Amino acid sequence: MTASHRTSVSSTAPKDETAPSAGLFADNNKPAVKDFANGGSKGASGAADIETATVSNMDAAQLEQIATASQQHFHRLGWKRLAVVTIVEAIALGALSLPKSFATLGMVPGVLLTVGLGFVAIFTSYIVGRVKLAFPQTANYADAGRLLFGRIGYEIFGAALVLELVMVVGSHALTGAIAIGTLADGKICSVIFSAISAIVLLLLAIPPSFSEVAILGYIDFVSIVAAVGITIIATGHQAAVSDGGLQAVKWSAWPKENLKFSEAFVAVSNIIFAFSFAIGQFSFMDEMHTPTDFMKSIWASGIIQIFIYTLTGALCYAFIGVDVKSPALLSAGPTIAKVAFGVALPVIFISGSINSTVALRYLHARIWKNSVVKYIKTPGGWTVWLVEVVIFTVIAWVIAEAIPVFNDLLSLASALFVSGFSFWIPAIMWFRLLCEGNPFSRKNLFISLGCILAFIIGVVTLVAGTYATIEDIIHNSTHSPFKCRDIAQ
Repeated sequence: MTASHRTSVSSTAPKDETAPSAGLFADNNKPAVKDFANGGSKGASGAADIETATVSNMDAAQLEQIATASQQHFHRLGWKRLAVVTIVEAIALGALSLPKSFATLGMVPGVLLTVGLGFVAIFTSYIVGRVKLAFPQTANYADAGRLLFGRIGYEIFGAALVLELVMVVGSHALTGAIAIGTLADGKICSVIFSAISAIVLLLLAIPPSFSEVAILGYIDFVSIVAAVGITIIATGHQAAVSDGGLQAVKWSAWPKENLKFSEAFVAVSNIIFAFSFAIGQFSFMDEMHTPTDFMKSIWASGIIQIFIYTLTGALCYAFIGVDVKSPALLSAGPTIAKVAFGVALPVIFISGSINSTVALRYLHARIWKNSVVKYIKTPGGWTVWLVEVVIFTVIAWVIAEAIPVFNDLLSLASALFVSGFSFWIPAIMWFRLLCEGNPFSRKNLFISLGCILAFIIGVVTLVAGTYATIEDIIHNSTHSPFKCRDIAQ
């Protein structure tokens, strides 16, 4: 597709619910105008009129004032904050699941897969960013689906986006339940713990802007680094002072004996899940004041994640051995596990709330496309947003209780959705939307080969990973949905 063709597609898109939206903000070229909906010259009656109005029956001045105020609120994200958001979006559950994957696959395959898949994810995020720059109205993955496959692409990608994110938030609710249960010695039914976890996720998902969440993200990042550091140091000390020392720890450079296909691919899917930051990239870039800086964020986020994942997976496996648990913090012993989970609470909940915000931003903008409610700048807009947060979080909690096994829930989300959003879909974007001329010409060859590799990784994970995870859930799970259970998985 040529550059002129791309411009034509973007500028002539039908003005219906499937058209790429500008998200929750207005035209960037609008001049700054006083926001009378929040106390400006129109007063209370004017605010009330705006609150009940639709885009079609408001005059241009009213719509401009509300839209401009919203635009100013939702365009404050710089590349450093974006890097923080993309790191904390994925790193919490990714870091906690990796040591178990290393124990299943072996040290050498674990390290190679973590590093290799990490760089492929950086590459595909570069493709996603280029699509966003070429089609700036693409506010989320559903809009990207419309660019690729029209109306059906919009609907399918939108549904997949919401399902993936609700499963991820469910995973955070489950992890939060494990953390709270560990701190409380499991003295209360685990269902109560997961409900408490869901309530915390709900409260943190209320701010609709990523720039506000990014501020909490700095706390989030320190939290996961500290929690993982405590676990590594504690398990390393325990191994060193045990009988036989570090040499007595049972770990292997290669996959464990009699490894089942389902076990192996659940482990691989968990590594793939760790690099799921592309799913929210359209939404994140939509709030950047300088979107062309996106690769600074992707490089910073990707390299930091590869480093943390590799170090966490390798050291925890080397210090704990084949008995490492998932989440990994459970492996440090009762006392240290309490300390580590206490420190990890911010990352568990803040990261989960970011995923809620990504999904809800898409749903809110779509449902209220022709209403000023979409700007979340009036009491009515805030009320609707709060109701949506509650409904979304309750659904995530139900999923967490329906599949109450940490590794399997992550693996299923990874196989069904991360395989596409982070791997095979960006590959199609390159060939359908970005590539100019022969894809195998000298200027395009490297990117085309990279996209073919990403496509193969994604499709294999989609098919084999989904089969392996479902088989593992059916045959290996001992937990019943919505029942009190041992909090240590």
